[in-house]
Amino acid sequence: MIHVIDNHLAPQSRSLLQSMFADRKRLFVDLFGWDVPVVDDQYEIDQFDNHHTVYLIATENDGSHAASIRLFPSTQPHMLGTLFSHLCPLGVPVDSGTWESTRLCLPQRHGAERRRTLRNMLFAAMVDVALERGIERYTGVIPDPFRKEVLSLGWQAEPLGPAVRIPGGPIGAFLIHVRPDTPERLRWTGVYPQADARVPA
Repeated sequence: MIHVIDNHLAPQSRSLLQSMFADRKRLFVDLFGWDVPVVDDQYEIDQFDNHHTVYLIATENDGSHAASIRLFPSTQPHMLGTLFSHLCPLGVPVDSGTWESTRLCLPQRHGAERRRTLRNMLFAAMVDVALERGIERYTGVIPDPFRKEVLSLGWQAEPLGPAVRIPGGPIGAFLIHVRPDTPERLRWTGVYPQADARVPA
């Protein structure tokens, strides 16, 4: 099941979000070694986790975090615009129809096949949310090998600049267009489930 959480302060979301922030810390800080803020030595939470953020969270059977991604409006100070604008030599796309997708969290405990399934669930949910809310584009920054994969999934997408090498490896920015035909395009590559396989959230 995918949960769409708009209000990060809602009491009913607290336990799930804590589970997500803990998994983010284990993945991004403990495993990948990212130099990002950690709260109470157990939660990875940065300045973009605020009241503008929308979280898409896939849950386990017990209701805990399985995987997640963070969506953020480009009209607010966001990661690509404030930290990685140099990745966009033609400028960072900013308007009310453009949102940023970051912090794709796919914990290692799942194994490769399960992580791919969860990733596809989250990408399908991103498209659903965009179509429901009038979001026309997603931007983001990811390692360049993964960027190549994301750009090839069937949706209409493009790089926003060349890959740039940093100590952890090359990274690059991307832009994904979301249009009414995007679900069908993602079905061609198996990312978006067939219509008769959709399970209401």
